Amino acid sequence: MQGVAGDDERRMTIVQHLEELRRVLIWVMGAWIVGTAVAFVFNGFFIGVLLHPLSTVLKNSHSIIPNNEAIYTSPTEGLTVPLKVAAVVGLIIALPVVLWQVWNFVSPGLRPKERKFVGPFIASALLLFAAGAAFAYFVMPIGLNFLTNFLNGHAVYFPDINSYIGFFLIIVFIFGATFEMPVVIVLLGLLGFVSSKKLKGWRKIAYVGIIIVSLVITPGADPFTPTLLAIPLLLLYEVSIVVLQRIFRR
Repeated sequence: MQGVAGDDERRMTIVQHLEELRRVLIWVMGAWIVGTAVAFVFNGFFIGVLLHPLSTVLKNSHSIIPNNEAIYTSPTEGLTVPLKVAAVVGLIIALPVVLWQVWNFVSPGLRPKERKFVGPFIASALLLFAAGAAFAYFVMPIGLNFLTNFLNGHAVYFPDINSYIGFFLIIVFIFGATFEMPVVIVLLGLLGFVSSKKLKGWRKIAYVGIIIVSLVITPGADPFTPTLLAIPLLLLYEVSIVVLQRIFRR
């Protein structure tokens, strides 16, 4: 009888977890929909921000395109492009709600010591991703200028807005995601997989690996984008060593 009661109690716990997960997903989807709606209302502003690096490059390249603006060739792109931008921006707007709901879902299963690390880790992850995305935004014209002018004199570049925004978002995501490297390294250090001493011993291999990864994951064929990605990643690797040293001293 006790075994049956224990099974019933366990099933109730699983059902409650599933119910809580459903509630979290509803909140996340609701926040994303609201954020997307708000972003769609101001889609002109956000599209202008995304197109600014391209406009800068077209002005400097003396493009023959009127007003140095991107073009679209499909009638549906007049709607699908704003919707795509609104969905991405809406997810960013909803991010605080998403993180809060995820935290409410996982925090009951964490011990008090583990909860102390969650706040700094989430804050560090958000700041590093934002830093990577911002860095990509400001350095993108360098690689873009090389790509758009490489066939100068042999062909004319007509930038399709859908292709450009897709390329832009990939670059921003790659920079933002790779800038999370210190968070991953520190987490591995806290779990006992790596240490500052090991990281120093792996420095040469890590440097070569970072350079190779930067060359592989960047979609542009220009030499500037992977270089501009590798340099901050090498610096972040050294920062990770210093952070691990200070954590274990404490």
